[in-house]
Amino acid sequence: MDRLAAMQVFVSVVDSGSQSAAAEQLDLSRPVVSRYLAELEAWAGARLLHRTTRKLSLTDAGQEMLPRCRQLLALSSEMQAAVAAPASVPRGLLRITASSSFGHAQLAPAVADYVARYPEVAIDLLLLDRAVNLVDERIDLAIRITNELDPNLIARPLSVCRSVVCAAPAYLARQPAPRQVAELAHHNCLTHSYVGKSLWQFEQHGEATAVAVRGNLSANDATALMQATLAGLGVALLPSYLVAPRLQSGELVALLPDARPRDLRIYAIYTSRKHMPAALRTLLDFLAERFGAEPAWDRI
Repeated sequence: MDRLAAMQVFVSVVDSGSQSAAAEQLDLSRPVVSRYLAELEAWAGARLLHRTTRKLSLTDAGQEMLPRCRQLLALSSEMQAAVAAPASVPRGLLRITASSSFGHAQLAPAVADYVARYPEVAIDLLLLDRAVNLVDERIDLAIRITNELDPNLIARPLSVCRSVVCAAPAYLARQPAPRQVAELAHHNCLTHSYVGKSLWQFEQHGEATAVAVRGNLSANDATALMQATLAGLGVALLPSYLVAPRLQSGELVALLPDARPRDLRIYAIYTSRKHMPAALRTLLDFLAERFGAEPAWDRI
Protein backbone atom coordinates (compact mmCIF):
# COMPACT_ATOMS: atom_id res chain seq x y z
CA MET A 1 0.00 0.00 0.00
CA ASP A 2 1.11 3.53 -0.79
CA ARG A 3 0.55 4.93 2.69
CA LEU A 4 1.11 8.55 1.69
CA ALA A 5 -1.49 8.22 -1.06
CA ALA A 6 -3.90 6.59 1.40
CA MET A 7 -3.34 9.40 3.89
CA GLN A 8 -3.96 11.97 1.16
CA VAL A 9 -7.25 10.24 0.31
CA PHE A 10 -8.25 10.16 3.99
CA VAL A 11 -7.53 13.87 4.45
CA SER A 12 -9.35 14.76 1.23
CA VAL A 13 -12.42 12.73 2.23
CA VAL A 14 -12.55 14.53 5.59
CA ASP A 15 -12.02 17.98 4.05
CA SER A 16 -14.50 17.53 1.19
CA GLY A 17 -17.11 15.68 3.28
CA SER A 18 -17.61 12.69 1.05
CA GLN A 19 -15.82 9.96 -0.86
CA SER A 20 -17.38 11.09 -4.14
CA ALA A 21 -16.11 14.65 -3.71
CA ALA A 22 -12.64 13.39 -2.74
CA ALA A 23 -12.58 11.09 -5.78
CA GLU A 24 -13.36 14.02 -8.08
CA GLN A 25 -10.83 16.26 -6.36
CA LEU A 26 -8.03 13.66 -6.60
CA ASP A 27 -9.07 12.42 -10.06
CA LEU A 28 -9.63 8.89 -8.74
CA SER A 29 -12.54 6.50 -9.08
CA ARG A 30 -14.89 6.01 -6.13
CA PRO A 31 -13.81 2.33 -5.71
CA VAL A 32 -10.13 3.36 -5.55
CA VAL A 33 -10.94 5.92 -2.82
CA SER A 34 -12.81 3.24 -0.86
CA ARG A 35 -9.91 0.82 -1.25
CA TYR A 36 -7.37 3.37 -0.01
CA LEU A 37 -9.53 4.09 3.06
CA ALA A 38 -9.95 0.39 3.81
CA GLU A 39 -6.21 -0.23 3.48
CA LEU A 40 -5.37 2.71 5.75
CA GLU A 41 -7.81 1.45 8.38
CA ALA A 42 -6.35 -2.04 8.11
CA TRP A 43 -2.85 -0.64 8.58
CA ALA A 44 -3.95 1.53 11.54
CA GLY A 45 -5.89 -1.35 13.07
CA ALA A 46 -8.90 0.86 13.73
CA ARG A 47 -11.93 2.34 12.01
CA LEU A 48 -11.28 5.97 11.10
CA LEU A 49 -14.66 7.11 9.75
CA HIS A 50 -18.31 6.60 10.60
CA ARG A 51 -20.02 6.09 7.25
CA THR A 52 -23.72 6.91 6.87
CA THR A 53 -25.81 7.60 3.80
CA ARG A 54 -25.88 11.32 4.58
CA LYS A 55 -22.41 12.18 5.93
CA LEU A 56 -19.08 10.99 7.20
CA SER A 57 -17.70 11.67 10.66
CA LEU A 58 -14.43 10.85 12.38
CA THR A 59 -14.12 8.12 14.95
CA ASP A 60 -11.92 8.67 17.98
CA ALA A 61 -9.10 6.91 16.11
CA GLY A 62 -9.75 9.13 13.11
CA GLN A 63 -9.52 12.21 15.33
CA GLU A 64 -6.06 11.04 16.43
CA MET A 65 -4.97 10.08 12.94
CA LEU A 66 -6.04 13.18 11.01
CA PRO A 67 -3.54 15.78 12.35
CA ARG A 68 -0.70 13.27 12.07
CA CYS A 69 -1.59 12.53 8.48
CA ARG A 70 -1.56 16.26 7.75
CA GLN A 71 1.89 16.57 9.34
CA LEU A 72 3.30 13.65 7.35
CA LEU A 73 1.91 14.97 4.07
CA ALA A 74 3.36 18.42 4.78
CA LEU A 75 6.73 16.90 5.63
CA SER A 76 6.65 14.86 2.43
CA SER A 77 6.02 18.02 0.40
CA GLU A 78 8.89 19.81 2.13
CA MET A 79 11.24 16.91 1.44
CA GLN A 80 10.29 16.84 -2.24
CA ALA A 81 10.82 20.59 -2.48
CA ALA A 82 14.19 20.34 -0.80
CA VAL A 83 15.33 17.69 -3.25
CA ALA A 84 13.95 19.50 -6.29
CA ALA A 85 15.23 22.99 -5.37
CA PRO A 86 18.96 22.30 -5.92
CA ALA A 87 18.28 21.86 -9.65
CA SER A 88 18.28 25.65 -9.82
CA VAL A 89 19.98 26.71 -6.58
CA PRO A 90 23.10 24.78 -5.51
CA ARG A 91 23.23 24.32 -1.76
CA GLY A 92 24.51 21.94 0.89
CA LEU A 93 27.86 20.57 2.04
CA LEU A 94 30.55 19.17 -0.27
CA ARG A 95 33.59 17.28 1.04
CA ILE A 96 36.53 17.67 -1.34
CA THR A 97 40.05 16.27 -1.18
CA ALA A 98 43.24 17.02 -3.10
CA SER A 99 46.98 16.94 -2.61
CA SER A 100 48.40 19.63 -0.34
CA SER A 101 50.38 21.36 -3.09
CA PHE A 102 47.55 21.51 -5.62
CA GLY A 103 45.08 22.39 -2.90
CA HIS A 104 47.09 25.38 -1.69
CA ALA A 105 48.24 26.60 -5.10
CA GLN A 106 45.10 26.17 -7.22
CA LEU A 107 42.10 24.47 -5.63
CA ALA A 108 41.62 26.68 -2.55
CA PRO A 109 41.44 29.91 -4.60
CA ALA A 110 39.07 28.21 -7.07
CA VAL A 111 36.81 26.96 -4.27
CA ALA A 112 36.74 30.42 -2.72
CA ASP A 113 35.51 31.89 -6.02
CA TYR A 114 32.94 29.10 -6.40
CA VAL A 115 31.50 29.68 -2.92
CA ALA A 116 31.36 33.41 -3.60
CA ARG A 117 29.19 32.60 -6.63
CA TYR A 118 27.06 30.02 -4.76
CA PRO A 119 26.93 31.18 -1.13
CA GLU A 120 24.48 28.45 -0.09
CA VAL A 121 27.17 25.79 -0.67
CA ALA A 122 29.60 24.91 2.13
CA ILE A 123 32.94 23.24 1.40
CA ASP A 124 34.92 20.89 3.64
CA LEU A 125 38.38 20.83 2.02
CA LEU A 126 40.74 18.01 2.99
CA LEU A 127 44.30 18.39 1.74
CA LEU A 128 46.00 15.01 2.02
CA ASP A 129 49.04 13.53 0.31
CA ARG A 130 47.55 10.05 0.11
CA ALA A 131 44.84 8.29 -1.83
CA VAL A 132 41.46 8.55 -0.13
CA ASN A 133 38.63 6.01 -0.19
CA LEU A 134 35.74 8.19 -1.28
CA VAL A 135 33.04 5.93 0.15
CA ASP A 136 34.65 5.18 3.51
CA GLU A 137 35.61 8.80 4.16
CA ARG A 138 32.37 10.28 2.75
CA ILE A 139 34.14 12.29 0.06
CA ASP A 140 32.02 13.89 -2.65
CA LEU A 141 34.88 14.88 -4.93
CA ALA A 142 38.58 14.06 -5.16
CA ILE A 143 41.05 15.92 -7.36
CA ARG A 144 43.72 13.46 -8.49
CA ILE A 145 46.78 13.96 -10.65
CA THR A 146 47.61 10.67 -12.30
CA ASN A 147 47.72 8.62 -15.47
CA GLU A 148 46.36 5.53 -13.73
CA LEU A 149 42.68 5.66 -12.86
CA ASP A 150 40.63 3.34 -10.67
CA PRO A 151 38.09 1.78 -13.08
CA ASN A 152 35.50 1.61 -10.28
CA LEU A 153 35.33 5.39 -9.99
CA ILE A 154 33.97 8.04 -12.32
CA ALA A 155 36.55 10.50 -13.60
CA ARG A 156 36.04 13.80 -15.38
CA PRO A 157 39.17 15.28 -17.00
CA LEU A 158 39.84 18.79 -15.79
CA SER A 159 43.26 19.76 -17.10
CA VAL A 160 46.86 18.72 -17.66
CA CYS A 161 49.68 18.72 -15.12
CA ARG A 162 53.01 19.54 -16.67
CA SER A 163 56.30 19.47 -14.77
CA VAL A 164 59.51 21.46 -14.91
CA VAL A 165 63.06 20.52 -13.98
CA CYS A 166 64.35 23.54 -12.10
CA ALA A 167 66.88 24.86 -9.62
CA ALA A 168 67.64 28.08 -7.80
CA PRO A 169 70.37 30.45 -9.02
CA ALA A 170 72.24 29.76 -5.76
CA TYR A 171 72.54 26.05 -6.63
CA LEU A 172 73.51 26.76 -10.23
CA ALA A 173 76.26 29.07 -8.99
CA ARG A 174 77.85 26.00 -7.37
CA GLN A 175 76.95 23.37 -9.96
CA PRO A 176 76.89 23.85 -13.73
CA ALA A 177 73.38 23.40 -15.16
CA PRO A 178 72.83 20.00 -16.77
CA ARG A 179 72.79 20.10 -20.57
CA GLN A 180 71.56 16.55 -21.14
CA VAL A 181 69.01 14.43 -19.29
CA ALA A 182 71.70 11.89 -18.39
CA GLU A 183 73.66 14.57 -16.49
CA LEU A 184 70.89 14.71 -13.86
CA ALA A 185 72.39 11.52 -12.44
CA HIS A 186 75.32 13.65 -11.22
CA HIS A 187 73.18 16.29 -9.48
CA ASN A 188 71.56 16.41 -6.06
CA CYS A 189 67.98 15.70 -7.16
CA LEU A 190 65.18 16.41 -4.70
CA THR A 191 62.54 13.75 -5.23
CA HIS A 192 58.87 13.19 -4.54
CA SER A 193 58.02 10.13 -2.47
CA TYR A 194 55.16 9.05 -4.76
CA VAL A 195 55.79 10.63 -8.17
CA GLY A 196 58.86 9.41 -10.05
CA LYS A 197 60.93 9.13 -6.90
CA SER A 198 64.07 7.56 -8.36
CA LEU A 199 63.29 7.61 -12.09
CA TRP A 200 62.47 10.79 -13.97
CA GLN A 201 60.85 10.26 -17.38
CA PHE A 202 61.06 12.61 -20.35
CA GLU A 203 60.28 12.97 -24.02
CA GLN A 204 63.18 14.35 -25.98
CA HIS A 205 63.34 14.75 -29.77
CA GLY A 206 60.21 12.62 -30.09
CA GLU A 207 61.58 9.72 -28.07
CA ALA A 208 60.98 8.58 -24.50
CA THR A 209 63.95 8.66 -22.20
CA ALA A 210 64.49 8.26 -18.47
CA VAL A 211 67.23 8.85 -15.94
CA ALA A 212 67.78 7.37 -12.50
CA VAL A 213 68.20 10.18 -9.97
CA ARG A 214 69.14 10.45 -6.33
CA GLY A 215 69.62 13.14 -3.73
CA ASN A 216 69.64 13.91 -0.03
CA LEU A 217 65.99 14.98 0.29
CA SER A 218 62.74 13.25 -0.54
CA ALA A 219 59.28 14.47 0.48
CA ASN A 220 55.65 13.53 -0.04
CA ASP A 221 54.68 17.15 -0.76
CA ALA A 222 55.68 19.22 -3.78
CA THR A 223 55.53 22.49 -1.84
CA ALA A 224 58.16 21.23 0.61
CA LEU A 225 60.38 20.25 -2.31
CA MET A 226 59.93 23.68 -3.87
CA GLN A 227 60.98 25.39 -0.64
CA ALA A 228 64.13 23.27 -0.49
CA THR A 229 64.82 24.04 -4.14
CA LEU A 230 64.41 27.77 -3.52
CA ALA A 231 66.93 27.43 -0.69
CA GLY A 232 69.49 26.15 -3.21
CA LEU A 233 69.62 22.54 -2.03
CA GLY A 234 69.35 20.88 -5.43
CA VAL A 235 67.43 20.20 -8.62
CA ALA A 236 63.75 19.26 -8.51
CA LEU A 237 61.06 18.05 -10.87
CA LEU A 238 58.07 20.18 -9.87
CA PRO A 239 54.57 20.78 -11.23
CA SER A 240 54.13 23.95 -13.24
CA TYR A 241 50.90 24.78 -11.35
CA LEU A 242 53.14 25.35 -8.33
CA VAL A 243 56.35 26.87 -9.69
CA ALA A 244 55.18 29.03 -12.61
CA PRO A 245 55.28 32.29 -10.57
CA ARG A 246 58.76 31.42 -9.23
CA LEU A 247 60.04 30.81 -12.74
CA GLN A 248 58.61 34.11 -13.90
CA SER A 249 60.21 36.00 -11.00
CA GLY A 250 63.59 34.36 -11.55
CA GLU A 251 63.66 32.70 -8.13
CA LEU A 252 63.88 29.39 -9.99
CA VAL A 253 65.43 28.58 -13.35
CA ALA A 254 63.97 26.04 -15.78
CA LEU A 255 66.52 23.48 -16.98
CA LEU A 256 66.77 21.16 -20.00
CA PRO A 257 64.42 23.10 -22.31
CA ASP A 258 64.63 20.39 -24.99
CA ALA A 259 63.49 17.61 -22.64
CA ARG A 260 59.81 17.49 -21.72
CA PRO A 261 58.90 15.69 -18.49
CA ARG A 262 56.02 13.24 -18.77
CA ASP A 263 52.63 14.93 -18.48
CA LEU A 264 50.02 13.80 -15.97
CA ARG A 265 46.28 14.40 -16.11
CA ILE A 266 44.18 16.25 -13.54
CA TYR A 267 40.88 14.50 -12.86
CA ALA A 268 37.80 15.11 -10.78
CA ILE A 269 36.88 11.75 -9.21
CA TYR A 270 33.46 10.90 -7.78
CA THR A 271 31.42 7.79 -7.13
CA SER A 272 28.14 8.10 -9.02
CA ARG A 273 26.38 10.05 -11.75
CA LYS A 274 22.94 9.18 -10.37
CA HIS A 275 21.08 11.81 -8.36
CA MET A 276 24.08 14.16 -8.48
CA PRO A 277 23.36 17.22 -6.31
CA ALA A 278 23.40 20.58 -8.05
CA ALA A 279 26.30 21.71 -5.87
CA LEU A 280 28.55 18.92 -7.14
CA ARG A 281 27.42 19.28 -10.74
CA THR A 282 28.03 23.03 -10.80
CA LEU A 283 31.38 22.67 -9.04
CA LEU A 284 32.54 20.16 -11.67
CA ASP A 285 31.55 22.55 -14.44
CA PHE A 286 33.20 25.45 -12.63
CA LEU A 287 36.53 23.65 -12.17
CA ALA A 288 36.59 22.33 -15.74
CA GLU A 289 36.07 25.85 -17.05
CA ARG A 290 38.53 27.45 -14.64
CA PHE A 291 41.44 25.06 -15.20
CA GLY A 292 40.80 24.18 -18.84
CA ALA A 293 42.66 22.02 -21.33
CA GLU A 294 45.42 24.65 -21.43
CA PRO A 295 45.67 25.84 -17.81
CA ALA A 296 46.28 29.46 -16.99
CA TRP A 297 49.36 28.70 -14.89
CA ASP A 298 51.15 27.43 -18.01
CA ARG A 299 50.44 30.70 -19.81
CA ILE A 300 52.27 32.86 -17.28
